[in-house]
Amino acid sequence: MTGSSMRRAFEWSSGIKIFQDRSDLSRSLAELVLDAAERCVEAQGLFTIALSGGSTPREAHRLLGREPISRAFPWDRACFFWVDERCVAPADWASNYGNALRDFLGQVSLPPENVFPMPAELPPLEGARAYERVLSRFFDPPPGSFPRFDLTVLGLGSDGHTASLFPGHPALDETRRFVVPVRGGDPFMDRLTLTLPVLNHAARTVFMVAGRDKADAVRAVLDLEDPRLPASRVSGNRAWLVDVEAATKLSRRNGLDTPRQEGAH
Repeated sequence: MTGSSMRRAFEWSSGIKIFQDRSDLSRSLAELVLDAAERCVEAQGLFTIALSGGSTPREAHRLLGREPISRAFPWDRACFFWVDERCVAPADWASNYGNALRDFLGQVSLPPENVFPMPAELPPLEGARAYERVLSRFFDPPPGSFPRFDLTVLGLGSDGHTASLFPGHPALDETRRFVVPVRGGDPFMDRLTLTLPVLNHAARTVFMVAGRDKADAVRAVLDLEDPRLPASRVSGNRAWLVDVEAATKLSRRNGLDTPRQEGAH
């Protein structure tokens, strides 16, 4: 499939799309990222994306590094950042940057200077401040404003967390910083995360969610809009790509959209 035909297959829309299996879900996310990259490069010459980690997006990442998507992707005009990171070395299995490097970034024609991993090997507070300086230099936001990514890709934990923003954590109340250190999650460890003001300043956000263990959280965020859950506090131009297992407890009032089989490839 060529880039232009993929663009026709995946026009951006907010709301919820349900996919029959993880293969379709992963392919659709990869096509969405390609579409966003092509459009942004055409409009402004550059594409900025903040990636999430964990196991759910890894197959989509691998598809970005394979034909036909890899051939169509404007690698030289795309800049990759991260929404969060575990404080481990890139060689560690838990490293979001390390997994992205192994899954696709290390296999495509991407200039090294276009990759901006979080400095996870520094002490957490020092790493957060260092990454905030990176974002400030790159985006140069006006005083009092925040970096504006063209696209952020987020996941959803079974407890309703997103990025490394966990329920009840003081980081949820941050209003000025771009990046903060946190300690939590599974595995319970030191992490760095973008703050809610940065996530909410993105031009577009896509959530990718898979698995029956996420069904309660999906319902709590999308049906109940539970403000205690961090993912409920992500606003703006959002799209949700969800597999059928994660969508089992959603009500019909959300206007669910199940793509036709040919539209998901």
